[in-house]
Amino acid sequence: MKSISKKFVGKAICLVFAVGIISTTILFSGRDRDNAVTVSKTYNDSDKPIIILDAGHGGMDGGCTSINGDVEKGINLNILLALRDMLRVSGYDVEVTRDTDKSIHDKGIEGIANQKSSDMDNRLALFNKYENALCISIHQNQFTDSKYSGAQMFYSASNHENERLAGIMQNKFVELLQPGNKREIKLCGKELFLCYFSENPTVMVECGFLSNPDEASLLVTEEYQHKVAFTIYSGINEFLNE
Repeated sequence: MKSISKKFVGKAICLVFAVGIISTTILFSGRDRDNAVTVSKTYNDSDKPIIILDAGHGGMDGGCTSINGDVEKGINLNILLALRDMLRVSGYDVEVTRDTDKSIHDKGIEGIANQKSSDMDNRLALFNKYENALCISIHQNQFTDSKYSGAQMFYSASNHENERLAGIMQNKFVELLQPGNKREIKLCGKELFLCYFSENPTVMVECGFLSNPDEASLLVTEEYQHKVAFTIYSGINEFLNE
């Protein structure tokens, strides 16, 4: 597999500063590979990397629920939409798995389990569609003990750049948003289907814990969602610039 081209990053550098100003104004399922959809790669003639954004869950699948009763799927989507706009302003080509509250399963599929399986296959197909792509899956974390907080990155061994991407993204959360965050990046298994089977550089960004009262209250605000989006945006730029 070819490495992501970095020529385009230099072309967009002036727009990166513009987005930084905008953001400051704002205040800153275990499955087998045999069941996954395989697709032919789409090759790009340009130097621009394709950024694939995934807002976890959607439609009948709400994800986890916060200690305050807020559903994960909406938080993920709001962060994705803000991040998508920042990237597009900077000149990146961006595709998303969803831009509304919906499942992306194939039409005619019946039963929640079958719909979820189809939904995940279609997300993976987009992650693996392009040769020159960078994939970000946005989620929120949850645990039985409410004391835990902080963003954490998950990555797989399917691509040699995944660990570097996860490390950069984790450091950005510490640098820009959560200076007290001591969490470490974590290697995932098949239980994180998209992350595990994606062939392009991929990271699953768990933005925070909805089981933590303070973090849950922050994550539902537009201000904090934009801060999270800008943090991920900054991580993407650093990864592509190195």
